[in-house]
Amino acid sequence: MNAILALTPVLTVFIFLVVLRWPAKYAMPLALAVTSILALTYWGVSGTVVTAAIIEGLLISFEILLIVFGAILLLNTLTNSGAVSTIRRGFMDITPDRRIQVIIIAWMFGAFIEGAAGFGTPAAVAAPLLVALGFPAMAAVMSALIIQSTPVSFGAVGTPILVGVNSGLNDPMVKDAVAASGMEWSQYLYEIGLNVAVLHGTIGILIPLFIVALLTKTFGKNKSFKEGLEVAPFAIFAGLALTIPYMAVAYLLGPEFPSVIGPLVGLVIVVFAAKNKFLMPKTTWDFPEKSAWDPKWIGSVTLNVGEERKGMNLFKAWLPYVLVGVFLIASRTIKPLTTFLRDFKVGMTDILGVTGVTKMIEPLYLPFAIFVAVVICTFFIQSMKVSELTGAIKSSFKTTVSASLAIGFAVPMVRVFIRSGMTDIEGLRSMPLELASGVAALAGGAWPFFAAVIGALGAFIAGSNTVSNMMFSLFQYGVATEIGVAQTVIVAAQAVGGAAGNMITVHNVVAASATVGLMDREGEIIRKTIIPLTYYLIMAGILTLVAINIGAGIML
Repeated sequence: MNAILALTPVLTVFIFLVVLRWPAKYAMPLALAVTSILALTYWGVSGTVVTAAIIEGLLISFEILLIVFGAILLLNTLTNSGAVSTIRRGFMDITPDRRIQVIIIAWMFGAFIEGAAGFGTPAAVAAPLLVALGFPAMAAVMSALIIQSTPVSFGAVGTPILVGVNSGLNDPMVKDAVAASGMEWSQYLYEIGLNVAVLHGTIGILIPLFIVALLTKTFGKNKSFKEGLEVAPFAIFAGLALTIPYMAVAYLLGPEFPSVIGPLVGLVIVVFAAKNKFLMPKTTWDFPEKSAWDPKWIGSVTLNVGEERKGMNLFKAWLPYVLVGVFLIASRTIKPLTTFLRDFKVGMTDILGVTGVTKMIEPLYLPFAIFVAVVICTFFIQSMKVSELTGAIKSSFKTTVSASLAIGFAVPMVRVFIRSGMTDIEGLRSMPLELASGVAALAGGAWPFFAAVIGALGAFIAGSNTVSNMMFSLFQYGVATEIGVAQTVIVAAQAVGGAAGNMITVHNVVAASATVGLMDREGEIIRKTIIPLTYYLIMAGILTLVAINIGAGIML
């Protein structure tokens, strides 16, 4: 009964947002109401705690909106400076084939931004850039969300492992077991991270092919998977170009840099291959004429890239994006700089007097601050007029405001769901843990196949692989111990599922949609990304079973 009731908020989101296709700005308030009523009644959570959780969610929503605003501002700045026009010409010089372009921008560049920043940033960066290159807004968002999978577990310089799993397993029982085995705690996290890399690296090989196949089937003139499969040799090559260095870095360096170095190495290889027509299809594929596009594909943000400007070469046009990568990596790896940026905090501690319900925002550490810094640099580097910059600011603010309602209800709903464990009712755990326990009870010995599903469910609910790992890593460890299988493999499956769940996370979808003005279509986008998510979870389940049966991982 506990598990069924805990499932109710998730079903509310799925039915109204995905099945009935309500806009998120209507579906999420309903989900918040359902979750709050359950928390107040069956879970016995006090009204003060529920209100504190909602306030916590609003603060997190503001944090997300800052990132959305920064990403849109950067693109609008580059559009007004003429840089996007030059970038578009540069891609046409490599190839006019949209299937190859989406692999380079979404898969390679998006994965690198994920590795450096996390926070759902790659979708907010890649989606508007694809629109600027001539992609329909819905195609751009779909593509940018699908890559929110393979690189995510090592996103933000390894945060989902180093913070998520590390915090989730911070329990005396686990620490004592690891110590008793003679293994250092850092080595144990390394083993989990390596298992994560192997699972992701194997599954991720086909993600570029999924992107192009869905692109041609959904947005092509002929609605054909075949036109996407024509790129299979190049798409699989692109998958390997990222995942091989990605797995090698996880083995050699640990969980901080697989999603930074892997995509960078892959980007160089893939661009070189495309320029030299290696494994390239014989045909060139493009979208239909814009006049033939379904109105649902088009966002309210119109990007007129205009003509190229004199003196705007490819280096100068791409330099802002290079600076984004450099600044992000520096802010997360140079310890004195990281400390300085994180020391400035605003927010609330022990909200409404509720101990532990705290949210502090680190504005200088958020990707938002990086975007703003790069915009300022761009203003001078690309010799912009003040009117061009102010125009970019105004249009970016307007677009961000349109996303605020949906995000402003989605995140508080998540926080109430998670905080439902703050109850005085003995034996009743939080809704996520009750739901996970119900699934585990049904799965029994087949749990290894379903472990990744719980990770994805956690990410769908919480909007974060890191938070999903915090919520469920200890639970996954306990189930693995109970059924007698390798805990590191099961916890790794949790992290992989948590990464894949980012494809359908509501606030990621809303945030990415906002960057291209595609509000009120969130359910349709989730319906499309469920297909690659299903592939990801099935493959994760199969590979986890294989790993268990051949004795992979460390038995503790």
